[in-house]
Amino acid sequence: MMTSTQGLLQQMLVRLPDLPAAQGKVVHVILADPQGAARATVAQLALQARVSMPTVVRTCRSFAYDSVRDFMLALAQDLAVSGSHLHRSVLDDDTVQQVSSKIIQAAVASLSELGRRLDTDMLDRVAEKLAQARRIDCYSVGAASTFMANELQSRLFRLGRPSNAIFDAHQQLVSASTLGADGVAFVISHVGRMPYTLEAAKFARAQGTTVIAMTQPDTPLAKIADLVLGISVPPDAVMRVGTEAYLAHLLVIEILMVRLAQRLGPQVAFGLQQFKQLLQRHGFDSAEYAGTPDFEASQADLVHLPHSTP
Repeated sequence: MMTSTQGLLQQMLVRLPDLPAAQGKVVHVILADPQGAARATVAQLALQARVSMPTVVRTCRSFAYDSVRDFMLALAQDLAVSGSHLHRSVLDDDTVQQVSSKIIQAAVASLSELGRRLDTDMLDRVAEKLAQARRIDCYSVGAASTFMANELQSRLFRLGRPSNAIFDAHQQLVSASTLGADGVAFVISHVGRMPYTLEAAKFARAQGTTVIAMTQPDTPLAKIADLVLGISVPPDAVMRVGTEAYLAHLLVIEILMVRLAQRLGPQVAFGLQQFKQLLQRHGFDSAEYAGTPDFEASQADLVHLPHSTP
């Protein structure tokens, strides 16, 4: 068995770029959730990494451990002795370079795992429902989910979809009573168990409204919804909804909005370009300051841009 003053997590981070591709996938899965990996079986790790079970065994042996059991024991000891309450991979005496490397690598590994688990068929079903909806109301509670709901509503608005972002409990119930069978209640809650949002989702569904949830799988919200965009990331050491959950939600929203734009047709892409040109024309999102010759010249050119037809 390996005996080294360098912790196993740090060894994996250092050696990751040089590992064979298949073994790198195993290390990515472990770094994404070290606590979960320490409890997982060989079969579970192989399934998550999409490699064979012998590859998991070879990965553990490449770090000089005689067996997977010895490797996982060392991993558990490393977490118990040196784990930080600030981040699952960061040690209390890490340098700024190590903190940066570990947090970025953990986020990359977490998002890579999200990509492997993402239900693309469900994404398509949700995009189709959003394309057909008369109105889409986005429900949220709490700072993180409200940020995501506002982002989703803003993106829907730019695509020409009638939508609202609602975080007030009373207004969510009013919305749920008015959406109807051709509306969508899009509920975002990573925790997935906030009481009044669950009540609004139940009420909306009782009125025949399609309820779409962006949440962790197997939450109470997921069980209520008609369609579920399940997002699983390792738990954050400090917050209920950490940075990796933020990034995962934003990426899923991005994928969903691009897919929705494809469904809505080429006129939507043309409209998005017009929005961009309009903002530039009025001095927003422009590299030039208003009043400079280059800025004035660019605005004069934009006046003659073609307009969309109904």
